[in-house]
Amino acid sequence: MPRWKVLPGELDPQVREFVEAMRRAVDRAGLSVAAVADRTGYGRSSWERYLHGRLLAPKGAVVALAEVTGTPAVHLVTLWELAERAWSRSETRHEAITATAGTLPARALPGQFGPPPSPLPPPGGERARPGTRAAGARRQRAGLFLAGVVGVAAVAAGAFFLADGRGPRAAGVVESPSPSAAASRALPAGVRCGGSDCTGRDAQAAGCSGGLAATAKTATVGVTLVEVRYSRTCGAAWGRITPAGPGDTVAVTAGSVRRTGHVSAPGDTIAYTPMVAVNSADEATACAVLASGQRGCTP
Repeated sequence: MPRWKVLPGELDPQVREFVEAMRRAVDRAGLSVAAVADRTGYGRSSWERYLHGRLLAPKGAVVALAEVTGTPAVHLVTLWELAERAWSRSETRHEAITATAGTLPARALPGQFGPPPSPLPPPGGERARPGTRAAGARRQRAGLFLAGVVGVAAVAAGAFFLADGRGPRAAGVVESPSPSAAASRALPAGVRCGGSDCTGRDAQAAGCSGGLAATAKTATVGVTLVEVRYSRTCGAAWGRITPAGPGDTVAVTAGSVRRTGHVSAPGDTIAYTPMVAVNSADEATACAVLASGQRGCTP
């Protein structure tokens, strides 16, 4: 009987319920994690992450687990769908917090860098008489005010003549950066690309997979699950098939951009493509062509 570790306390209740259901299925079947890995075709290290709540199992692995443990697949898949939505919500909250933390301006506390410098004494080291000092201060404020009025008038006049009725862009007004540009400057630690910089890159190597990714679309080709994986943080999507075998290929398409992938090492049962940049998961489609000749695509 496996000896399970306590699940992380911050785990979403629906994810916790799903993981506990998988554990019960394994316990009822009397299987070790190694046996589950051998019979399902998914790696042992993957199952250790799935069964300890560190990574959400893909749907293909859930279906395979139901088959080898004799558990009704409908029950586990229903729990998986609830857990998958909860997992995605947690990712969205994490990304919002990260983005906010990354864009907050740094502020110095009053007195952080010492008291404000005192005004220098007049030349010769003499102190000005109170009346003279007050009059000088009034003249200084009046001069600053006048300079400010003249400066504002000059800027307004320049903008008017430069714009010539052509709108703020012609007047040299800098518009706010696009959301994608802002996001690329506030990437979480470990994430190495954002948006178009991610196209053609490996999702795992770029830090876009794991907890920062979710399954957005699915389709089934035979017993193989085809998925569009999407990372909102990276602004990219990729295709994945599980279980996969030699000769099986997967492709992801977004507009005119297409990337393909296949099983990269003997014994692997997962194949995935490089990433393509997208604004939303709806822009991406994943397709599988199996060695058996079967093929199919996500919506």
